Amino acid sequence: MQPEATEEERVNTMTLEAYADTIVPGEKRYEGDRAIAGAAPGPGSVAAGALELLHFDATGVTVGLPYLAQSLNDHAKAYAGEVELALDHDVPSFVALPYEHRRELVRRLTAPGHPEKDGWVSLALFCNMAFDSAAHKHTADAIREGHPGLLALGYTAPDADGFWRFPKYGYGRKLAELHPDTTPSGSPA
Repeated sequence: MQPEATEEERVNTMTLEAYADTIVPGEKRYEGDRAIAGAAPGPGSVAAGALELLHFDATGVTVGLPYLAQSLNDHAKAYAGEVELALDHDVPSFVALPYEHRRELVRRLTAPGHPEKDGWVSLALFCNMAFDSAAHKHTADAIREGHPGLLALGYTAPDADGFWRFPKYGYGRKLAELHPDTTPSGSPA
């Protein structure tokens, strides 16, 4: 049994979900979903596992996520003041922004010359990776589980032995013969 999340953890989760949803938007998960803006049909980055990937230690961003969430909410408060937008205080500041304002704030944070650009771009890249490559999962497992990004990109299941084979050549013709020393797994000898 997992312990109940603290208020800080809930705020961080909602904020990071809203950021991921701004990068690759999707539809709301349920009525009243505040983190997901519902700006696009179908599943987006959050449904594809963005938070799971962000919390994967190999990304190198995991330890900084609480700071990034707090910083994003601070930027959202400043932005709201600048554009004279009243924020709902029942949710984190970034979550309270309407989608078009989330998008504009992220555009500013990732723009050339912004002093924090590298951090926000890294976060955005991982949100994209969760959707378009399922970097936090083995590809065959992700496809078997119905990963929305891989399915949207047209990935198909591997053959019964777990290997992908492509009976049609990508360029419409065979480019080269298989090297005679290639091992059965496809590796060079």
